[in-house]
Formats: sequence, structure tokens, C-alpha cells
Amino acid sequence: MSELPGDLLYTKDHEWLRREDDGSVSIGVTDHAQAALGDLVYVELPEVGQDVTEGGDMAVVESVKAASDVYSPIDGTVAAVNDLLADDPEMINTEPYEAGWIVKITPSGDIDESALLTPDAYQALLDEEEA
Repeated sequence: MSELPGDLLYTKDHEWLRREDDGSVSIGVTDHAQAALGDLVYVELPEVGQDVTEGGDMAVVESVKAASDVYSPIDGTVAAVNDLLADDPEMINTEPYEAGWIVKITPSGDIDESALLTPDAYQALLDEEEA
């Protein structure tokens, strides 16, 4: 298991969030999630401008083993998508916290951080799942 980046928040569904300087929030899947999925072969991205709701599906990642929905951890509007994933979905496998980001969302209001996990709380969740 790799070190969890300390500047991110996490969800119980294994997504991560990073607040950006422009007010948007970058979202991707965690290293744990990409490892569980295996080699990714396709990513279905939402449309820029699409509204997303907390807990609603917003993207799909497909591997040689399975397809998995990616859920939005916040309400907002898709501000950008990582178009590079269309030709290189494996970036999620190799760089899940950097080049493998999936979407950037402009939040529609305040983010309820109490519903999200700190790196320590996410690690505890992983430890519990593996026990």
C-alpha cells in the first residue's frame, strides 16, 4: 500500500478530493481502488457543464476484470474532465493521485467535510476492510 497523500480528503467509496486554487475540486479514485480493479482499459467521462449530485454516479472506469461507477462526493458542475484518459486510462493505475485525476467539479455550495474522510480515517477504513 502506498502512502496516502495528506492534502486530500477521501470517501468510503474510494474516491479522493483535492481543493484547487481556483475553487474547483479535483476528483479521482484512490490507489486502493485502482489496485482492486486491475489494469484499466476504458474511462467513461461526464460532459463538461453536467450537473452532478453528491452520491450520484458521474463516471465509469472499466478494467479487464470489471466496470465500476465513480460517484460524485459533492454537488456541483463538471468544470473539466481529464481527456487524456480516453487514450491512456492506465494513468489511473500509474498515477492515481496526480495525472490520473478524472474530473474537476465546481461545487454548488459549501462542501460538507464531515461526510468525508481524512487520510488517517481512510487508512483506518482500509485496515478494517482488509481485516
